[in-house]
Amino acid sequence: MKLIKMNEIQAEKVSWLWYPYIPYGKITLIQGDPGDGKTTFVLAVAALLTNGKAMPESEDTAAEPMTVIYQTAEDGLADTIKPRLEEVGADCSKVVVIDESEQALTLSDSRIEKAIIQTGAKLLILDPLQAYLGESVDMHRANEVRPIFKALAGVAERTGCAILIIGHMNKANGTKGLYRGLGSIDIAAAVRSILLVGRDKENENTRIMAHIKSSLAPEGFPIAFELDKDSGFRWIGFYDICIDDLLNGTRTEREPTKEMQAISLITEMLRDNDLPCNEIYKRLAEHKISNRTVQNAKQSAQIRSYKKGTIWYWSLSQGNNATTQGV
Repeated sequence: MKLIKMNEIQAEKVSWLWYPYIPYGKITLIQGDPGDGKTTFVLAVAALLTNGKAMPESEDTAAEPMTVIYQTAEDGLADTIKPRLEEVGADCSKVVVIDESEQALTLSDSRIEKAIIQTGAKLLILDPLQAYLGESVDMHRANEVRPIFKALAGVAERTGCAILIIGHMNKANGTKGLYRGLGSIDIAAAVRSILLVGRDKENENTRIMAHIKSSLAPEGFPIAFELDKDSGFRWIGFYDICIDDLLNGTRTEREPTKEMQAISLITEMLRDNDLPCNEIYKRLAEHKISNRTVQNAKQSAQIRSYKKGTIWYWSLSQGNNATTQGV
């Protein structure tokens, strides 16, 4: 029998693909009801990563473009997934799929680790969980799912790749988010982070990603995105909604969202005079409102911008040869 003393183990910091939502070298579960935008959300994340862009509301700067492995058992690659990747602006040359035409993939498949090593992928997406457990595995039995997730966690740890699994939810309304995922509660216990995607029932086009479990960092604030049949996908930013409201379709009285606060502050600042945009960004940063949220608020409020010399100004008026383009 081999014993290990804790003083012989060198402590390591957790590294993050997207702090505090998706850690590197760990498994993250994202769940939600059908049609609420889980797949669109992960494809939009893949689009940012493949283009080397920063994640929404992240303090980290943009990195080098990354390779993403995307496995799906629910949608066709040619007629559904690729068009949707193109729609959200992904670099499809950096999205890789393990060929399942001759042999279906499972969470225990050695091809997963080989593909991560071969491609250097930083994110592996499996959509949905049920399709990749294997035919003989009962997801409701803890003794069957526990060893599978332990082995997959080992793959994530050895490769440093973030593994993101999409799961469906049960119909047990009124229960906590951790108990809404299909299958054994050991699935929720095995992953380090659980994200929930749902609809804002008062804003049909608004979907929210909320954090319902975080073992490695404080839970992150909900982040919203827009799904509109005409304008397509758009990140909104931090969104003020509680988990119970998101799960149960209710809304309690709450403070205005960050974007609503930004709109109010910007319009008040511009009521009497036009201002340089850099000054507006600086003032709103003092209210802990991110630049992305300020940009979204500018667009929502139809704030005009124009350039005088080398400086961009924002204006509530329609004059000055103003444009909604610019900074």
